[in-house]
Amino acid sequence: MITLELVNKFKNRLAEPLTPLGTWLMSASPTCAEAIGWSGLDFVVVDMEHVPIELPDVIEIHRALAATPIGTITRVPWNDPVVVKRLLDAGAQTLMFPMIQTTDDAAAAVRATRYPPAGIRGVAAVHRASRYGAMSDYLKRSGPELMVIVQIETRESWARLDAIASVDGVDAVFIGPADLAASMGRLGDVMHPEVQEAIRATPALCHARGKKAGTVGANADVAKTYAGHGYDFVGIGSDLVAMNATFKAQLAAFGRGLLTPSTSAPAAY
Repeated sequence: MITLELVNKFKNRLAEPLTPLGTWLMSASPTCAEAIGWSGLDFVVVDMEHVPIELPDVIEIHRALAATPIGTITRVPWNDPVVVKRLLDAGAQTLMFPMIQTTDDAAAAVRATRYPPAGIRGVAAVHRASRYGAMSDYLKRSGPELMVIVQIETRESWARLDAIASVDGVDAVFIGPADLAASMGRLGDVMHPEVQEAIRATPALCHARGKKAGTVGANADVAKTYAGHGYDFVGIGSDLVAMNATFKAQLAAFGRGLLTPSTSAPAAY
């Protein structure tokens, strides 16, 4: 008899002693996702907010990741219960919700992931998450494996951090440094002291409410600083950032830049 597992690998990584480290999938490529899955990183964010990834792409990316050890976070494009329902049916288990501004926003995100009476998720028996119906007890087993991560990305939502983190069903709070900096009038200046102070203070506020805290750094040095602040999981750049950095380093070995004079700008017509 085949035993069907339903394990949230990212949730398991959070229970381990080392701070989980991950990255963003910006290429929208299942092949790149699969390669990241074997890289040794702990999680990868499948991003539907800023990347041209749609539901069929999510399914193929999740298929590629399923055979690897890595945990997966799927960032929804918006706090939309219809999108959430389809992603959960497609097999996503950890969802990240961008631009959560209020406790009502956070509560709505949680409700979208729960079956009635706790929430509003529609019930279907045959879909990828239930192994196309082979997992007959999916409705009972799925709930404990789900995770809801809400993003705090503005000055206003950061001021409500304690209340948002207190919402039942929210598992973690994720600070979006770039948008937070922009909302503070520091567009493009994530390292500004005011922005960094908010980032530094966040983990303790989340932990006081029994919630995990996560964020992302542009490189390993910044990520190490954030881990030192007490963040429970930290992202580092993305697959495209890593690819460009590798090519820049290789070209630098030849005394060249990523864009040569002949290719740095389009011809004038």
